[in-house]
Amino acid sequence: MVRFLIRRVALGLLVLWLITVAVFGLFFVAPNNVARTLAGRQATPETVAAISHRLGLDQPLWKQYLDFVGNALHGDLGYDYYHQVPVTTILGSALPITLSLVFGAAFLWLGLGVFNGVISATHPRSFTDRSLTALSLFFYSTPTFLLGILLLYLLYFRLTLAGHTAFPAGGYAPFGGGLGPWAQHLVLPWFTLALVSAATYTRLTRASMLDVLGEDYVRTARSKGISERRVIVRHGLRAALTPIVTQFGIDVGSLLGGVVVTETVFSLPGLGKTAIDAINQQDLPVIIGIVLFAAAAVVVANILVDLAYAVLDPRVRLH
Repeated sequence: MVRFLIRRVALGLLVLWLITVAVFGLFFVAPNNVARTLAGRQATPETVAAISHRLGLDQPLWKQYLDFVGNALHGDLGYDYYHQVPVTTILGSALPITLSLVFGAAFLWLGLGVFNGVISATHPRSFTDRSLTALSLFFYSTPTFLLGILLLYLLYFRLTLAGHTAFPAGGYAPFGGGLGPWAQHLVLPWFTLALVSAATYTRLTRASMLDVLGEDYVRTARSKGISERRVIVRHGLRAALTPIVTQFGIDVGSLLGGVVVTETVFSLPGLGKTAIDAINQQDLPVIIGIVLFAAAAVVVANILVDLAYAVLDPRVRLH
């Protein structure tokens, strides 16, 4: 187990290093002049040169990269070019919003998807199975932005016209201000993400459960007189969770880097919206900070998925 973790952490650090190299290279390959943008079109060459020197952009690329890596190893990701705010501060203010959105939606889509998938698998080719399959295909084919706009129209705009203000139009209320306002601002974004993602988990759970329920050990458990509910939960679902855990780890890890579309539709200033603003402004320190966090989230999620395999399936050994 320890050797496995050491290897995976080392591989993760290698991936993070390669990502920093790629982002740095792409930033300087693209035609841009951050100092000119900051100074304005009417600025003199001397002003542009002064800003470039202050930001360290007049240094050779290799020197800028080594300075960044050295500072990052000490927890310093640099400063926002435009407001001179530490990147860690920007990440710290945007991260709770993205975490609240992703984990709330993940709880919903995992519960909905697994429950619907189990119902479909235990009633194959029935009306219930076909209905859940149709709903899954409908939500899976619905773009996230369209579903978000529909929820806003139906549950915010129409209800507001009718005199009910159950849901806000967007924005974020910090958790410290109370559980009610916090959840009220996130309910619609949660369901926007969850309904689309739950469709995948419904189909994945159904297919995995159908395979498992046909195994010999499941038939043996039934022949011993074990209740059907226990057979499904203890013997069927546990074995069927392996591909679901894989998908869940990938989805959560990737979404932690920012849910761009959903955050934009609901005006949530999370990591996704912050990343888009940074890209539009060519704000390299902020871009690299968010990319590094997103990559680290994916690496950690994959390690946790591998560890979960060993818990769910005793046949899996980590070496």
